[in-house]
Amino acid sequence: MTTLFGKIIKGEIPCEKVFENENIFAFKDIAPAAPVHILIVPKKEIPNLQSVGPEDYPLIGEVIGVAQALAKEYGIEDGYRLLTNNGPGAGQTIFHLHFHLIGGKRLSDDLG
Repeated sequence: MTTLFGKIIKGEIPCEKVFENENIFAFKDIAPAAPVHILIVPKKEIPNLQSVGPEDYPLIGEVIGVAQALAKEYGIEDGYRLLTNNGPGAGQTIFHLHFHLIGGKRLSDDLG
C-alpha cells in the first residue's frame, strides 16, 4: 500500500483506530469537523468512488454497515453524514477511497 491511508492501515503511521476487520479500517480524523469524525477506509486501494467496479459493490455495502455500527456506537445514529470526495474538484486529497462519518452536532446545510 502506497498511500497515506495504506501506511496507516499497515501501522507505519499512528492513528486512533476505532474499527478493523479483514476488509475495512476506521480511525478518528486528526482534524475533526465535528465531535465525531471517523474515516472509514477499505483496505483495498481504490483511488476514488468513480473507480469502484461491480466487483467492489459488496465492499461498499460493508462500508455502509460499518458506518451504521459506528454511528450507533458513538450515539449519532439519528443524525450524521457519510460522505466521500471524488477527485480534486470535490476536495479529494488522498487518492485511496475513504468515507467520512461526521456527527455529534447540528450540521449545516452548506456543503460548499
